[in-house]
Amino acid sequence: MRIVIIGYGKMGKAIENIALNRGHEIVFRASSDNPIHNFNLDCCDVAIEFTKPELAISHINYCLENKTPIVVGTTAWLDKLSIVEKSVSQYNGSLLHASNFSIGVNIFFELNKKLASLISSYPDYKAEIEETHHTQKLDAPSGTAVKMAEDIIENNLSYDKWNLGEEEMPFCLQGNLPITSYRRPNVPGNHKVTYASSIDTISLSHIAHNRMGFALGAVLAAEWLVGKKGIYTMSNVLNID
Repeated sequence: MRIVIIGYGKMGKAIENIALNRGHEIVFRASSDNPIHNFNLDCCDVAIEFTKPELAISHINYCLENKTPIVVGTTAWLDKLSIVEKSVSQYNGSLLHASNFSIGVNIFFELNKKLASLISSYPDYKAEIEETHHTQKLDAPSGTAVKMAEDIIENNLSYDKWNLGEEEMPFCLQGNLPITSYRRPNVPGNHKVTYASSIDTISLSHIAHNRMGFALGAVLAAEWLVGKKGIYTMSNVLNID
């Protein structure tokens, strides 16, 4: 498989390492100094994109216009998903996006939904989410934490919105789910949801040891996406739903 990597930072390099080890070819490495728009996509099979939210839509559109399937790991752009959906339909394109490509995290998502549903009948348990990432991470909360919160809101009657606190838990009114974001050096990504009552505490956590799990998931997603049309997520790749 001939892969274009859009965003050649730490994640891009990890994706390159995984892809080469799985027998694929990297035909172009797009960066701020060498943008993807300078490259003719005719000689590639799929693009994998990990950049910045303000750049993601332009990269997606360029790939769709050029009939190139694209896997998107950039987060914090889903407010424009409806626009992207129209482009995918217009160009009969292929897009796979995820807040997190780690296989472990996607299993964690399913456990989070199940736990939220089970505890919904017991409002004495109060939920909170914590996420910790490296200091270079641009968005807060993380896309993973946002998905966790949205899944809790969908499956637990006690919550209808989430509030963010950076480096400290936010003040929350009843019905608001607190997310606390921490930024620490050299932390690939830690996420935890906790339900506490006066009697006991239940917690569920995922701790990433390095970036390789995210990179492997992105390459697996790219392998899966080639030859398909439409919009997909990691749930489709892992056949979770």
